[in-house]
Order: sequence, then C-alpha cells, then structure tokens
Amino acid sequence: MTLLNIGFGNLLALDRILSILNPDSSPVKRIVHTSKENGNLIDATCGRKTQSVIIMDSGHIVTSSLSAEVLENKINKNIDA
Repeated sequence: MTLLNIGFGNLLALDRILSILNPDSSPVKRIVHTSKENGNLIDATCGRKTQSVIIMDSGHIVTSSLSAEVLENKINKNIDA
C-alpha cells in the first residue's frame, strides 16, 4: 500500500483516491457542505485554507491545505519511484 502525504503528517492510501479537485467551484463547495452535514468530511487542513478536496472510494471527502498541483507532483513522484 502506497501512502500519500497530504500535509501536516496526514497520509492517505493512494489506491483509495478517486479524484483531487479544486475547492473553488460551487459544485465542489456543495459536496464539501453536504459531506460535513452527513459526517463524511475529514478536515486535514489543520486550520489552514482548503486548497484541494480529495474524494475517496469509501465516500469520504478529505480537505487538504496542499493544492491539487502539489498533490499531483507527489503522486507522480511515487509512481516514478
């Protein structure tokens, strides 16, 4: 199992990630709001601004303070290694 550091020592299983989204669009904001109401939101920002929203195959939504581009670079490093 390969783990992805999403900031501040928080790790996610790379093979469980469905998508990484930019949090600025209205549909993504709705997804975050709905998952917060349903108890499916995992906030991994440690009080910082949300830079990316990660959708997991379990239905959980994870917010990260690292941008989607930074996470993409980390994923590509893991795949190339």
